[in-house]
Order: sequence, then structure tokens, then C-alpha cells
Amino acid sequence: MALSEHEQRLLDQLEQQLHADDPKFAHSMASESRTSMSTRRLVIGSLITIAGILVLLAGIVYQNIFIGVAGFLVMGAGVYFATTKSKQAVSGEPAGKPSKATAAGKSGFMSSLENKWDERKRDQT
Repeated sequence: MALSEHEQRLLDQLEQQLHADDPKFAHSMASESRTSMSTRRLVIGSLITIAGILVLLAGIVYQNIFIGVAGFLVMGAGVYFATTKSKQAVSGEPAGKPSKATAAGKSGFMSSLENKWDERKRDQT
């Protein structure tokens, strides 16, 4: 079941607050989707690998060692590209930086949550 736009915004705000409050814990609890391989990189890397295989075969057909070696290097680069993570996924930074207007709204949102939490604690004691 998909989240509504409001629920998604709340979840994003909570996640960013967690990253601000305790970056070590947030990093250890990060979802696998952020650190998993990108489908785009996998497809592009596969296409590069196929092109490398074709160049390698052309080197064999023309009996030219330099074309074969170049094909092998292109093929290896494609496999490397497909199996590595992007710099953005490794650093764990969000794709877009929030604007100052949303940052101000987040602090208000978080302060209201903290106030509700404090009221709940006072009511329990």
C-alpha cells in the first residue's frame, strides 16, 4: 500500500531529523534500497560489457591482438561499472537538498512533536 503525499512528507521529515540527531544510528539502520545496486547502472554496465564482448570478438576475427585487448578492457570496465555503487549511494546523502523554507517547516514540525511528547509524559506521571 502506497503512502499518501502527507505521510511521505512526514516520513521524510522524521528520517532527516534522525540523520541530524544521530548520524551513526541512522547510517546503521539505513534501508537496503539506498545501498543496493542501481538498475540504471546495471543496465548501462551490461550494455558496455556486451559492446566489449563484440569488440573482443572483432579482434579475434581480424586476428588483431590490440583490438582484442581493447575489447577485454571495455568488457571489464562494463562489469566494474555495473557492480559498483554510485558515489551518491555510498555517501548516503539524499538526492536533493531541502530548501530553506522546508527546513524552517521541519523545525516547527519537530518542535510540535516534541511538545506533544512532553505533554504525554506529563500526563502519565
